[in-house]
Amino acid sequence: MVSLSWLSGSVLSNANVAALLLFLLVFFLLYRKKRDSVYRNIPPGPKPWPVVGNFGGFLVPSFIQRRTGQRASSGPTSPMEALSGLSRTYGNVFSLFVGTQLMVVLNGYEAVKDALSNHPEVFSDRPDIPAITIMTKRKGIVFAPYGPVWRKQRKFCHATLRSFGLGKLSLEPCIQEGLATIRTELLRLNEESSGAGVDLAPLISNAVSNVICSLILGQRFHHDDREFRNMLDLMVHGLEICVNSPAVLINVFPLLYYLPFGVFKQLRQVEKDITVFLKRIIAKHHETLDPDNPRDLVDMYLMEMLAQQAAGEKDSSFNEDYLFYIIGDLFIAGTDTTTNSVLWILLYMVLHPDVQDKVQAEIDEVVGKHRVPSFTDRGSLPFTEATIMEVQRLTVVVPLAIPHMASETKVFRGYTIPKGTVIMPNLWSVHRDPTVWDDADTFKPARFLDDEGKLLKKECFIPFGIGRRVCMGEQLAKMELFLTVTSLLQAFKFRLPEGTPPPPLHGRFGLTLAPYPFTVCVSTRTSNSGTDSL
Repeated sequence: MVSLSWLSGSVLSNANVAALLLFLLVFFLLYRKKRDSVYRNIPPGPKPWPVVGNFGGFLVPSFIQRRTGQRASSGPTSPMEALSGLSRTYGNVFSLFVGTQLMVVLNGYEAVKDALSNHPEVFSDRPDIPAITIMTKRKGIVFAPYGPVWRKQRKFCHATLRSFGLGKLSLEPCIQEGLATIRTELLRLNEESSGAGVDLAPLISNAVSNVICSLILGQRFHHDDREFRNMLDLMVHGLEICVNSPAVLINVFPLLYYLPFGVFKQLRQVEKDITVFLKRIIAKHHETLDPDNPRDLVDMYLMEMLAQQAAGEKDSSFNEDYLFYIIGDLFIAGTDTTTNSVLWILLYMVLHPDVQDKVQAEIDEVVGKHRVPSFTDRGSLPFTEATIMEVQRLTVVVPLAIPHMASETKVFRGYTIPKGTVIMPNLWSVHRDPTVWDDADTFKPARFLDDEGKLLKKECFIPFGIGRRVCMGEQLAKMELFLTVTSLLQAFKFRLPEGTPPPPLHGRFGLTLAPYPFTVCVSTRTSNSGTDSL
């Protein structure tokens, strides 16, 4: 047995203990001095612990809550509710510390709008979040820092996507193609389930992802394509790992990312598999590029690269590395958010059959049972549109937005926001603000209709964000949501399987807010001839 005499005589000697205590005291005093000088006049907030900050209590990640058995009944069921609760104590602009990093939380529409719309030059940057930075290298569109490179890349991507139909009626046939597959597969799977119900998530995510794939990759993938299905599953799994597992600790201790076991190894494997998939597609585009007939965003980007190289621009940001991260951003952002929005809407229709009946009656009256709904019908279906908006309000799909950062020190609403502060816009609080929304936690589609039944536009309804970082695919998402919901509700009646309890409505918090898994039973609403015409 190894003797402990060295340990007791050396490591725990009085001199070493004194030195350790002195070191900790000096560290604490330096920390306090920095905090008092740099963080003077910051917004109020709960008192942080040294080093760890407010990382604990209401900020305990969900993976820790699950392991400790913490239940929703013992406190807020989500980070959004916890942050909204703190605003009642500290105001709509308050401070938290994640480790030693200052984070300012914005609650309510006025505070969010004031920061992101009135001061976009200060609050449009992105923080360096280790778990994200390691994988994205701060490139692409979503997580890239605000500045001339980001503006140039975003402008190019937005213009290119619009030229291929983004936000235009010309994209409608592409969306309808995926919906036809959903309708056919729903009937088959429902029959095979023998009353157990169908999981809508794989069908919806495949159809939604194929729309963005047609724009950026120039191809669609069959719903039985194993590699494509695997990519979609990896995407969901990767987002889940980043937020709801011990991998979140990478943001405090970045070296954890390289550990050869557990979720850290899983995260690296997810990144590797997605990288191989996307780089193979880029390589194929290189081989088959025809400058006279560009097929998609990748072709257009490669042409821009070649044009800038020919012009002798040595420091151009247009390169294959940047293209890879842009594709990853658009692929993930264009799939996960819209898929979850559709699933939320269909879940609310199942839980509120009276609203489902009313939406279907409006569709029958305006569109009929045999013509496929078009985006041009949107203005004639106000209750349907109001229902979609009300679900988006209650289940804002990116509830805490993507974190922003102050690019310079700014006095904001009487407080000093130091440069480098992480800014967290709580969009969930905007949509649940009782001073703006009557009976804010209740599902009431009629709140978006006036006395004549016409659609009301509300300034404080911002499911796609606000300011210069507003979602680039907003128009595409609106088209996909409308066409998917109207097409499926025109054709089918949805209900929960007999005896199945509804899933919790607070959802699974990650980078996006997803509903808990659920299954539905479907029944055809149209005649056989009508179904065939769909």
